[in-house]
Amino acid sequence: LFFRRALAHPLQLFSPLPSSASLGRLVARHIPDLARAKVVEIGGGTGVITRALLEAGLAPDRLIVVEIDEELADYLRRQFPDVRVVSGDAARLPELLPPSWRGSVGTVINGIPMAVLSATAQQQLFDSLLGALGAGGRYLQYTYSLFSPLQARRLGLQARRLGITFGNFPPASLWTYQPRSRTPA
Repeated sequence: LFFRRALAHPLQLFSPLPSSASLGRLVARHIPDLARAKVVEIGGGTGVITRALLEAGLAPDRLIVVEIDEELADYLRRQFPDVRVVSGDAARLPELLPPSWRGSVGTVINGIPMAVLSATAQQQLFDSLLGALGAGGRYLQYTYSLFSPLQARRLGLQARRLGITFGNFPPASLWTYQPRSRTPA
């Protein structure tokens, strides 16, 4: 499914291979209070990160997965029937979330390849994702680059690499970002 969708929509996936379970475990380790957190995953793909979150103890009703590709979204719904999977563009994230989730999300996990977006598109998408977070919420971005996928300084953000996994091909890094005015997470 991943390869078929990558061929059909190469500008949406930008990855030579699906994410690994190793990357999923790295992401799950960096979600504070996993048992009670509200988590939004952007770009659910084939569900590797979703599966790792659930296996780490996140309750299915505490997770919303956003996937722009309708075929992948349908696949995720079949694989994870207890998880809410939303089809749509993450640039409109607050509109895609239930009202009770807006501004109260504990962690947003983004798998969209931000490095390929212009600075303006990065800013718009980041602002949308940030708009879903509650006070003290955390934004996580995974990337297949060794360098920050966001132009952090230009966007007025503090960036910090949380980890790297060589158990993914290509190796993947996990970053967190926040506006410079906030205390680092």
